[in-house]
Amino acid sequence: MPVSEQLDLTFAALAHPTRRAILARLARGEATVAELAAPFNMSQPAISKHLKVLETAGLISAGKVGNTRPRRLEARPLREVAAWLENYRQIWESRYEALDKLLEEMQARPHNAHKARPPHQAERQKANTPPTKRKRR
Repeated sequence: MPVSEQLDLTFAALAHPTRRAILARLARGEATVAELAAPFNMSQPAISKHLKVLETAGLISAGKVGNTRPRRLEARPLREVAAWLENYRQIWESRYEALDKLLEEMQARPHNAHKARPPHQAERQKANTPPTKRKRR
């Protein structure tokens, strides 16, 4: 499955709070459907639909222990999401570093330095010219 398609499935699965809560529960260990449904005020078929979405995204898998099929968390799709987000984290970090540098430069300037106008070139030349060579009006 292409990475972008996997990301679409993963983000779609993560978009619902019930599915995120199920993943949080499975992060503590395997659980049966009845155990996963217990904290929610919804029918077991409704929970099964959420589990199907999570299984399709590859975020959970089902094992077999006797007559039960406990679900477990699968980390691979979450690692792919983390890797995808890492690119953007680096961009944001470089932008924050540039902003920090700009703020430090602004704080290092004397107060109202931004209002001071640099001397005009003619004024600078006049200031560097000895008084005897200045034109008298």
